[in-house]
Amino acid sequence: MSAKKRLKPLILVAFASLVLVLGACGNTDGANPDQAESVDTTGGMEGMDHGSMNHSGSGEVPEGLKTADNPAYAAGTQAIIESDHMPGMKGAQATIVGAYDTTVYTISYTPTNGGPEVKDHKWVIHEELKDAGKEPLEPGAKAVVNADHMEGMNGATAVIDSAERTTVYMVDFTSTSGEEVKNHKWVTESELSPVQ
Repeated sequence: MSAKKRLKPLILVAFASLVLVLGACGNTDGANPDQAESVDTTGGMEGMDHGSMNHSGSGEVPEGLKTADNPAYAAGTQAIIESDHMPGMKGAQATIVGAYDTTVYTISYTPTNGGPEVKDHKWVIHEELKDAGKEPLEPGAKAVVNADHMEGMNGATAVIDSAERTTVYMVDFTSTSGEEVKNHKWVTESELSPVQ
């Protein structure tokens, strides 16, 4: 193989890496580079760093997570997703993989990989927090995250922004842009609606 042919894949990898880095940096418009950026993952999709979100999961659930006795949407049934945690999610038809009763949290944390602070990330469940105990944590409490929904999340120390006792669902769906997502964690019951 010629040196020119060996170089081509390396150049493509370097270019793709550069695009990802530049895309993650965003436009600071004269902001102080010494100040930490933050990513807001609450309303809508503005400001979210979707490139670092792990859309699909393994299907494994944390130890101690209890299957819901009487969920509104049983495993194997269909529902419409009403939330927009990622592009193409809102309005997608989901297949319920599992339903679990737990406490869900929105959290803020600084990723372990040095990325910008993530604010109000939805969702992390009680069983994904290290040594969280049996009782739900209150807003303002700190906990170490044992989940990898996003790059740099696992092992990060998070601040609890909100807590809610509810049923959460693991779902499979095809996004409105055509991406197949398997075992997505988590969607809450209030973020689903019946298929008409």
